[in-house]
Amino acid sequence: MSPESQNISDVKMLPGSTPTRTQGGIVPTSTPSRQLSELPKDELNHLAEEYGLDPNDFKSRQHLVTALHERRQMIATMDREAMLDVIKWGRRPVTVNASKEQIAQEIARVKSMKFSGLPQRGLVVLAKMRGLTALPDDPVPVLIRRLKKQEGIFSRLNRRRRAVIGSMVSKMLGEEPASTDYQFLPPQPGAPPTTRVAPSPQSDTIKDDIEESGLLGGIAGRLKKSADSYVNQKLDEIESRIDRKLDEIDRRLAEWRDKEIANRIRILKITLWASVIVGAMSLIYSYVKLYIWPQ
Repeated sequence: MSPESQNISDVKMLPGSTPTRTQGGIVPTSTPSRQLSELPKDELNHLAEEYGLDPNDFKSRQHLVTALHERRQMIATMDREAMLDVIKWGRRPVTVNASKEQIAQEIARVKSMKFSGLPQRGLVVLAKMRGLTALPDDPVPVLIRRLKKQEGIFSRLNRRRRAVIGSMVSKMLGEEPASTDYQFLPPQPGAPPTTRVAPSPQSDTIKDDIEESGLLGGIAGRLKKSADSYVNQKLDEIESRIDRKLDEIDRRLAEWRDKEIANRIRILKITLWASVIVGAMSLIYSYVKLYIWPQ
């Protein structure tokens, strides 16, 4: 079998690649994207982690490539609304017009084991993203039992230990949980127009952060969130100031333009009246010269 007769379904392409097929075979319309198997090892491992896969769980490079391909196919068949339920429950920052793969990458970063508030369809999506078998009609207790069983005993003990440390730190700081509704990030430039909303403030307490990432990781994450919130606030203030200045410049330019147009119209009127007067005087002179004082 020649390479040109290869089935296009056997070709694993990166996101965004659009191979075209004609009667004579596969003819790319532009420079073809690199296949997953052609990626360097570190890039392939990083891509696997982005999709919630552990590269150490696969024996060979080809097994990892196959798992990535299957994971992307599974994400494409997921319900987007159910995926957004997981995003809202995990309070991950995404735009309202994010693609399924972007949403899935944020779901893969959710490590929480507190499933209260997550609906059944969201539990199905979360279970699939964590490598578990889940059917659309599986009851909530069964899904939660599978997710907790996957964590393991030692991981559960470490989580409880971090929860105790987080509780102590939270009591020392006197932090109280702030309940706020989830809001999507502003849409990306060039995307379809949607309602612009402010970034969602994180309502997780430092106790939850320490429980998920440990003492140092939780404190560092909390500092990063505070710094990001401060920077976003200052950027919004700078953006509003720039918008006000631009509006003022537009208003002044409009005034200057109106004045310039008015001056030019006035000059045109004067020129036209002068031309009319000169033409009338020329006609009177010609009439007098011909009929009153002929030479």
